Amino acid sequence: METAQPSHDDNSVVPPPADPGPPPADPGPPRADPGPPRADLGRPSERGDTSPWPQQDVTLPRVRVSGPTDMLAVVPHLLGFHPQLSFVVIGAGGPRQRLEIGFRYNLPDPPGAEAAAEIADHAVAVLAQRGITTVIAIGYGPGRLVTPVADAFAAAARRRRLHLRELLRVENSRYWSYLCANPACCPADGTVFDYPSHPAAAAMTVAGLAAYPDRDAVAATLAPLTGAAARSMDQAIERACARAQALMDRARRKGPGNPLRLAISQGRRAVRDAIGVYRGGGRITDEDTFAWLAVSLIHLAVRDDAWARMAHLALWADIVRRADGPWVPAPASLLAFTAWQAGDGTLANIALDRALAADPGYSMALLLRDVLAAGVPPSQARLPMTPEEVAESYALAEAPASPVPRQSRQRRPGPGKRRRAPGKRRPGGAPRQADPGG
Repeated sequence: METAQPSHDDNSVVPPPADPGPPPADPGPPRADPGPPRADLGRPSERGDTSPWPQQDVTLPRVRVSGPTDMLAVVPHLLGFHPQLSFVVIGAGGPRQRLEIGFRYNLPDPPGAEAAAEIADHAVAVLAQRGITTVIAIGYGPGRLVTPVADAFAAAARRRRLHLRELLRVENSRYWSYLCANPACCPADGTVFDYPSHPAAAAMTVAGLAAYPDRDAVAATLAPLTGAAARSMDQAIERACARAQALMDRARRKGPGNPLRLAISQGRRAVRDAIGVYRGGGRITDEDTFAWLAVSLIHLAVRDDAWARMAHLALWADIVRRADGPWVPAPASLLAFTAWQAGDGTLANIALDRALAADPGYSMALLLRDVLAAGVPPSQARLPMTPEEVAESYALAEAPASPVPRQSRQRRPGPGKRRRAPGKRRPGGAPRQADPGG
């Protein structure tokens, strides 16, 4: 589930400032296996309360939402892309009925009553948990796919005593209302809607909240390197692994203790330095720096130190685009956390897709997936430990040492192949290990 949670005023939206990093994304259709359906949670109202790093100095417009066309103009900018074959739910609450949250589901295809009910029940549960009293729902696609979900949602909203202010279907630049039977205002062939000319769309674009054409366009902002760039990054990873091994050898020569201690110490320092660069408005371009960050983050002591700092979103996005195989889950999970914290649930879910594709059991990614599916607000995106407390906890519970994984000389796998994660047995050799992942 990817949610959008705009700012507060009477039926108005104040878009949050755009982060210099890439935009949002969302997952696939509701899962066939037991459990709640996944939705995309987008940009939230709590942005100002939860972002610890300096925000851009942006003057934001107020966009009043008073009718169907206003909402249709705002939705793509809240989600970060133009929804297709989707069911979008927008919730308002409080005495002034301010927009609080929005989220999106893929429409089940083929349609079915069970899948529709699953989406409807999950949506109203999220709305109830957030104290939402008024809802608007919009289905994007043909009637055969939208209507079953719209009907199930309307029934679920009534059972929860939610005020269903509008229930729309959108297709081919026209919209229909399921709640209006008056042909004078809601003709049978739909009402034409011109999105590009709407002032709300223009205002949000100018504010830095341009909407991507579709979810795939958002996902492309995190696509891994290919070709010569990928081969060059592989070589940088080789050098980073050699550096880590040299630090481990040096630590062993110095005497007893965790042989990873020097690599971890330098990894933490590298993360702190990188965070400082991005918070200062800069950007890293050096491959070896990115490679060392990716290799260092495989250690939980480094990753959790970075997590406690809740660092700049663009930093993790830049690492994720350059990482491959076992080096992906840690930065991708950190990106998901900071994207959720910034209210960008679409990007958070895309980052989690990258993390879990590389390691389906990576515990931080699984935890964040559950958090997003439950519709937990970004205001809860706070780690209860400081970096100093994280360091102390690892010092007190230092695990037995284990070597950092060496990068093999093999290049990136072709289609259908995967690199082995650290600690996995390879043909003809003993498994290589790292500190426990997750």
